[in-house]
Amino acid sequence: MTTDLPADRLLITVAPTGAETAKEDCPQLPTTPEEIARTAAECEAAGAAMIHIHVRDADHRPTLDLGLLREWVAAVRDVSSLVVQLSTGGSVHDPLEDRLKVLDAEPDSCSLTMGTTNFGDDVFSNPWPFVCELYQLSQERQVVPEFELFDLGQVHALHRLLAKYGLPYGGRVHCDLVMGVPGGMNGTADALVAAVRDLPEAVTSWSATGIGRSTLAVALASLSKGGHLRVGMEDVLTIAKGVPVESNRQLVERVAELGRIAQRTPMTPDEARTFLGIR
Repeated sequence: MTTDLPADRLLITVAPTGAETAKEDCPQLPTTPEEIARTAAECEAAGAAMIHIHVRDADHRPTLDLGLLREWVAAVRDVSSLVVQLSTGGSVHDPLEDRLKVLDAEPDSCSLTMGTTNFGDDVFSNPWPFVCELYQLSQERQVVPEFELFDLGQVHALHRLLAKYGLPYGGRVHCDLVMGVPGGMNGTADALVAAVRDLPEAVTSWSATGIGRSTLAVALASLSKGGHLRVGMEDVLTIAKGVPVESNRQLVERVAELGRIAQRTPMTPDEARTFLGIR
């Protein structure tokens, strides 16, 4: 499926918070509605078109509380035009039934991880029946999924899902290769090429995320293969070896500049909506 967008457009997604990093260990991490709103405005100005949100409670701990999910979505929409994508992964400790309820907060998009992954010392559980239920729910609610792929087995699972249940709402299939997680695929150019090679024909676009020290290698490999990018403090907390990230804006600015070097122009949020098939 084609879009009317110029071929040079680059989708930059910012993942500003995540569920793993503690606020006391990283005070600059946005963990309140006010901080996420400021982050959204800054990152849109720097070139981001979509924001991938994990929510925190008043004690800065990860939560899937529906009221807080709605509050964070509203906070972002009040100050920006960014495509709002909520994580359905939550933290590795969240029950599956709570993760299904994330769609009640009416995001534009949701993450949908295609299988269970060893996540450091923890297990990020995504059993096949849950994946299928979440996918069908996204179709019913008209929420556009981003398929998160941590390894080649999950690339294969995406083939199975699309064959069984058809295309997502909006008709486009967008994936994010999450690379460099201990327990997932390596954050290398070779791993990226292998994953892209095996993507289903129905895939209309893909981005890549390099965790930790693989951030730059993955970003450069993705640009060289014509892919898109996700960056943010969910995925990396240093801007160079031993140098802490000051803000999510700093990470977005860096990949926007890499994109310019590769002759890619950051999408606007409106362009991203067209590109992803969001209503």
